[in-house]
Amino acid sequence: MKKILFRKILIDCLSFFLITLISASIIIWVFQAVNFLDIMIEDGRNYKVYINYTLLNFPKIISKILPFALFFSFTYVLARYELNNELVIFWIFGVNKISLVNFFFFFSLLMMMIQIIFTAFVVPSTQDHARSFLRSSDVDIFDNYIRAKKFNDNIKGLTIYAESKDLNDNLLNIYIKKSSNNKDYQITYAKSGKFKNLNSGKVLVLFDGETISIVNNKFTKFSFSKSDFRVSNLDSNTTTYIKTQETTTSALIRCLLDLSYNENKKEKKIILIPNCSYENKHNIFKELYKRMILPLYLPILILISMMLIVYSKEKINYLKYRIFIFLIGLTLIIISESTLRFIQDTFYANIKMIIIPLIILITSYLFLFSKFRIKQKI
Repeated sequence: MKKILFRKILIDCLSFFLITLISASIIIWVFQAVNFLDIMIEDGRNYKVYINYTLLNFPKIISKILPFALFFSFTYVLARYELNNELVIFWIFGVNKISLVNFFFFFSLLMMMIQIIFTAFVVPSTQDHARSFLRSSDVDIFDNYIRAKKFNDNIKGLTIYAESKDLNDNLLNIYIKKSSNNKDYQITYAKSGKFKNLNSGKVLVLFDGETISIVNNKFTKFSFSKSDFRVSNLDSNTTTYIKTQETTTSALIRCLLDLSYNENKKEKKIILIPNCSYENKHNIFKELYKRMILPLYLPILILISMMLIVYSKEKINYLKYRIFIFLIGLTLIIISESTLRFIQDTFYANIKMIIIPLIILITSYLFLFSKFRIKQKI
């Protein structure tokens, strides 16, 4: 009977947790997907890049929402069980409160491991995969990219300005500046122009204009009645390099070991890991802390929610007590995220940040253990 009761309350908690997690993640993802429209509209990316990029950001949203969804779900279900007198059934069938705490505590350790796997392996992989779509794609929706009366400079080394656009998508009074380096550039003026797809790629066909070029401090100028300006295979200014949060966990750990080795040895290793440098060491520690240490707060959140069974609903201030427990959990979530600001660039300086969640975890469990053991003896 005890197994049936434990299974029932766990299923209820997990069901509400999954509904909360997925619902909240989808809402945030929709708002984020709207912001990502800039990738397609301003950068001229196609729909395939936009869809893949937005979908691959969903795991990151889930990992961010999971701590709050877990705490909120378990707090809500336990409070509902108490208000509906369902917890009384546990006590009637001889279930000790400490046994219920132990059951959820071991479950929270499983959730912690799942979150570590998610943040340490799944999220960096999907983030890098999402960025790879930007790295491998070209700017190809120029009709949306070029907007009248605005200097469109999202393409690397290229600025395009058009005074207006008619009903036939003809651009009027066009200004184009193309730079190859700091000194060499080319400026083109044209009365009108229109994008066309040719066998050689997409081009902007310009009419009645003039091109001025400065190459190696030499000035050239020529006029034209018609000219093709090639716009295919151009890169946008969107960041496409591999960021620290997109680097694999194993690579970040290997980077710290190599940096430490180079500090202690005269003969230094050649480091080929992206973002691996002494200047970026602080960010690497922060990223590893976020992936490996922050999930340690999940068991603490479960133990805080278990504090709801310390008192029954018959207690006069039970509602205030529920609100108090919820605020404690919410405060802990905020504090855990805030600890990222205290991460330093050496391992020994960060040991205290690793010990803090362990101390809170042990203290929370011992509090519940002593509370229920004393009551059991009485």
